[in-house]
Amino acid sequence: QVQLVESGGGLVQAGGSLRLYCAASGRTFRRGAMAWFRQAPGKEREFLAAIVWSGGSTQYRDSVKGRFTISRDNSDHTVYLQMNSLKPEDTAVYYCAAGPLGVWNYWGKGTLVTVSS
Repeated sequence: QVQLVESGGGLVQAGGSLRLYCAASGRTFRRGAMAWFRQAPGKEREFLAAIVWSGGSTQYRDSVKGRFTISRDNSDHTVYLQMNSLKPEDTAVYYCAAGPLGVWNYWGKGTLVTVSS
């Protein structure tokens, strides 16, 4: 089993920045990946970014390219999401996921990000 715990959410003004953290424990996926998703009220969960543990290659949703950056620390199995130039439409619950790339078997409980205008 893998446990994922997100943190770093909160209230920020439009144009501001936040850094989200996802700590992974338990079985680790040295050949897998981790990702960030978000779900806004009344909307479906959407993919934001993913990073492969080995090699560090990344993928991004087009709408967040240039504003969001995913990174990882292999030593303590932590994945980060740096979010800059935040907009009110970025308000959502942000989730961390883990598994083989594109097959997200494990999910955290989420952290709320609220961007005020």
